[in-house]
Amino acid sequence: MNFLDYIESHREHNLDELKDFLRIPSVSTKSEHKPDIARAAQWVADRLHGAGFSKVDIIPTKIHPLVVAESLEAPGKPTILFYGHYDVQPAEPLKLWTSPAFDPTVRGGNLYGRGTADDKGQVHIHLKALEALQKSEGKLPLNVKVIIEGEEEVGSVNLWDFVTKNKDRLRADALVVSDTSMLARGVPSITYGLRGLNYYQVEITGPSQDLHSGVFGGAVPNPITILAEMIAKLHDKNFHVTVPGFYDDVATLSAKERKALNALPWKESEFRRTVGAPGLSGEKGFTNVERLWCRPTLELNGIWGGYMGEGSKTVIPSKAFAKISTRLVPDQNPAKIAKQVERHIRALLPKTVHCKFGLLSAGKPWVASYTHPIFQKAIHALEKGFGKKAVFIREGGSIPFVTQMHDTFKVPCVLLGFGLPDENAHAPDEHISLENYFGGIKSVASFYSALGQP
Repeated sequence: MNFLDYIESHREHNLDELKDFLRIPSVSTKSEHKPDIARAAQWVADRLHGAGFSKVDIIPTKIHPLVVAESLEAPGKPTILFYGHYDVQPAEPLKLWTSPAFDPTVRGGNLYGRGTADDKGQVHIHLKALEALQKSEGKLPLNVKVIIEGEEEVGSVNLWDFVTKNKDRLRADALVVSDTSMLARGVPSITYGLRGLNYYQVEITGPSQDLHSGVFGGAVPNPITILAEMIAKLHDKNFHVTVPGFYDDVATLSAKERKALNALPWKESEFRRTVGAPGLSGEKGFTNVERLWCRPTLELNGIWGGYMGEGSKTVIPSKAFAKISTRLVPDQNPAKIAKQVERHIRALLPKTVHCKFGLLSAGKPWVASYTHPIFQKAIHALEKGFGKKAVFIREGGSIPFVTQMHDTFKVPCVLLGFGLPDENAHAPDEHISLENYFGGIKSVASFYSALGQP
């Protein structure tokens, strides 16, 4: 039985196994889920053993463990390093899920559950592709190293420390990642560019404690009001970010690349339906594709303060908070941008409040050439899985590990995404298309098989 027949004969088994994986609430940002994180790491390690990896290690870190494995039984063949993550975002708000977040459910050709698209479903695609090759051929056709982490959703805090101390162990001819999306349904895609990400928290303090708004109102600075005024000044009427110097280092798109990106079969009508907003907005002078993939942004991700319980409580709050992110593009420097953002925020605030500014995480943008022969093999493999030729795209999201690996090892990074833009990653009713899940297993197995050929 060849590997494609093996995959086809194990469809139901693979889907049931993925459901088991998804039932583990491996939420990395919440301490109460630490036992679930450990359980998910062990689950991944067990499946790697099942896929024929003789060396599999669960490596503790200061927060959540790494799963590291290798199969080096193909002398003279290329070595690839596959990267993914088993941790997931919190499921809240729970009431917005049609079915429970950690009770995976099939509806309308999709599998619903937290982690289906980001990234458990895509990790599982690779685990099943590797298993199919090993079971059908007796061994893997190339050398494979695997690193699957449990901290991606909290900034991959300990991953790079491990990599820098274990460069020889992780050295490979190429990095393969599946934590991105296709351009659209039925359009297999290879991502060659990602935006970087800085994440900040701002804490504004006015009075030393909450105060009675009747007794003190009118003479005391209100941190929520001041925070709202500051936020309103972070963009101008054309939705340009007002941080001085923010755009100074932004790489200019070539006319050729700009034409190619805007010629892709990206449909605004589908995008508007996915977004669900009455209309779209963005930086003036650029198309939506360019705004999403090639332009930097500053977004408010959360704002809170004061009384938020049931009923009324008339207070002037002592503190107000905001979480802010900046998506960065080549050639922006995360450290430089962080300093510029902090300087601008402090300049916008009056002296009647104190400001505490924190940079919670930082990641560089990445864009690379796709002329290496490995990308041609990826195109043919995706065509075997989906019956259509793949397109090359950029993506607005961030995977800091890709940039770090690319800069350190100087090897091609192949990003094969099997999610879709409307699959609600990080949101209620996250899901993955079963067509993409099963087609992904065939594509990845075909890709690894092709890499093992002369």
